[in-house]
Parts: sequence; structure tokens; C-alpha cells
Amino acid sequence: MYEFRLKGIDIGLPDGLATPDIVQKLAEGTYEEDEANAAIRSVRPGFRVLELGAGIGYVTALCAQRTDPENVLAVEANPALLPVIAENLKRNGVATAQLRHAAVTGISTEDPTTDFAVSDSFPASSLQGRGRAVQVPQVSVYALLREHRPHVVLMDVEGAEADMFNRAWPCPLRFCVLELHPKKYQPRVIKKIVDAMSEMGMTYDPITSRGKVLGFRKVWGATEEPEA
Repeated sequence: MYEFRLKGIDIGLPDGLATPDIVQKLAEGTYEEDEANAAIRSVRPGFRVLELGAGIGYVTALCAQRTDPENVLAVEANPALLPVIAENLKRNGVATAQLRHAAVTGISTEDPTTDFAVSDSFPASSLQGRGRAVQVPQVSVYALLREHRPHVVLMDVEGAEADMFNRAWPCPLRFCVLELHPKKYQPRVIKKIVDAMSEMGMTYDPITSRGKVLGFRKVWGATEEPEA
């Protein structure tokens, strides 16, 4: 078991999931650094948070410390990561954060499961990637948004985001931060994402954006709070 501390969060990584690249990033403090900074800047007390692609629970724990843990719903498809996330939440005193096993899609389907490709390097695991295929539960992003009604959505789903912006989101969204995967889709998909956010009253947020991590925030005035 490898142990690290990043931004006040204690992280454990089992030997079986530790690749040299991931261990180096954790040791240097650069693992999910942009996503972590975005979470710190967007999650506020009382906010409900929906995290799609929880990884090993690092950003999940950060979010849970900044709001009530029960307000955080983290979704992860890779079954090998679920006990790791749960243990890391426990390490940081936020074990009551909600954790769900599912692959999130933007396409409505009646099939309760789907194939998910598990890579030797867990961050590369995805619905459309290469790796060992496992059957996992699947859920529509729109169902999660209606259920949890998040103020903040954090998303790192290795290209599955391409289908998650086909219609308006049913939630009181204030911040959305996602990692783009331009090698997996055409520039028109990025335009679709930006246009969809704009139609929902969201604008580009330079504070939570960096490189492929793209942040949006609700448009409101200096003295006007967004609708709850």
C-alpha cells in the first residue's frame, strides 16, 4: 500500500493499482491537480456535488470536506476502485459521502448494464477504450441530475462526455468542470459542449479552467446570487 497526502487529503493506493506514472504524480502532488484546484474553487458549504469518474476518491474527499459529505454523490465505473474510494473517504472522515457503481452515459437505454474496458492504468479505463471488458451497471447522466440536483458537476469520464450535452440539464447548476478528451472526438463536440452550457446560462470560467480542464459558471451579477 502506497500512502500520500495532497492538499490535506490522505490517499492510499493499493500495490495492484500502482503504476510508476501514477505513483510519481501522487508523490509530486500533480495527480489530478487541475481537477482538485477546480473543486476547491467551486464547491462551497451547502452545495450538492455530482462527481462523474471518481478515480481513487481524491477529489471526492476534497469536495466532501468543503460541503456536507452527504451532499456529494460520486460515480465510478471501475469495480476495482470502489473499495479504494470508500477507504480513502474513511481516511479523511467523510465516509458518509455517497458512492455509486455505474458507467454514466448521455444516451437513454433500457439495458441496465454495459461493457466497460478496464485498463492496466486505471485512469485510462473507459466505455470505449482498450482493456479487459467487464459488465457494469449503467445510468443516464440526466437521471443522476434529476435525482441529485447538483450545484456543482465535476466530470472526468474519458470521452463519454461527448453525449452528455444533448439537452438542458435538470438541476440548479452553478459550476461545471470537465476534462476534455479531444483525441476521442472532433472539435464540433467541444463546440456542442460550450453551446449547451451557454444555453443553460453558463459562461466560461477562467478560475476553474486550465488546459484540457474546462470550467463553466452560472452567469450572475456582482450582487445577484443564482437561483437555488
